[in-house]
Amino acid sequence: MVQYAVTLKDGDWTVFCDGKPMESGISRSAAIQLAKDLAFDAEERGESVELLIQGYYGEMSRRLTGGSDD
Repeated sequence: MVQYAVTLKDGDWTVFCDGKPMESGISRSAAIQLAKDLAFDAEERGESVELLIQGYYGEMSRRLTGGSDD
């Protein structure tokens, strides 16, 4: 399983992959689009994906998708 997350870190929206920052200093909408694109690519490879997106008030939304993950 691969995990992508969009969170506000040090005043910047950041995209993480498996806990490691990939891209920062971008708008929230750009971060969400990047994370969704990366998640889509992982799903196309047959991987299970967890996508976490932080809201403006700190709440987190979570989406899990299946894959072969063999």
